[in-house]
Amino acid sequence: MLTVRKSLERGYADHGWLKSFHSFSFAGYYDGQHMGWGNLRVINEDRIAPGTGFGTHGHRDMEIISYVMAGNLAHKDNMGNVRGIPPGDVQRMSAGRGVQHSEFNHAPNETTHFLQIWIEPNAKGIAPGYEQKTFAEAEKRGALRLVASPDGAQGSVTIHADATVHAALLDGAERATLALDPARKGYVFLVRGVLDVNGQKLSAGDAALLERESEISLSGGSDAEVLVFDLSA
Repeated sequence: MLTVRKSLERGYADHGWLKSFHSFSFAGYYDGQHMGWGNLRVINEDRIAPGTGFGTHGHRDMEIISYVMAGNLAHKDNMGNVRGIPPGDVQRMSAGRGVQHSEFNHAPNETTHFLQIWIEPNAKGIAPGYEQKTFAEAEKRGALRLVASPDGAQGSVTIHADATVHAALLDGAERATLALDPARKGYVFLVRGVLDVNGQKLSAGDAALLERESEISLSGGSDAEVLVFDLSA
């Protein structure tokens, strides 16, 4: 079964310096029908205005992935990491037993546009950790590139969760498929463009929620950038 959630059905918050779409219940947005999908708990599509950002704040017992589409996200944490995250990079932060960090857009004239993704961990109270890797466009062109996995397979970042994340760029006749255990859940988030997912058309910001399906099939892309999640039920 495949269910499409349209972009404008998401929660939305406008804080002036931050504009954010929430795929699942988060902060002031609550929808009992959308609390998460499998062990995927949060996908926030955030736009941070120039010269602003999230001050130091804490997380615990969550695997947090940042995926930047435009601009640069400046990250600083109490583990000693001070990094800029550009488009093409995937950042993983394991909050574990507790971490403090901040996220800023230091550019004077450019908005930072990124996805903040939370996946529930398979163990609580682990040591906090940080990892960041670059995935070239050529690796994602016409193919599903593994970018996050429990064992760091194929050079992906390592998440402490029963989930994988793939990224792809698809256009024209390019196609990609991913086998899915029908006992698990799939989630497809279209970052930009237009794309068919198992025959259903998605536009930017739309998502496809899959259960009891054996395959995720992507085709009919037009300037499409997509993230595909294989999740525990």
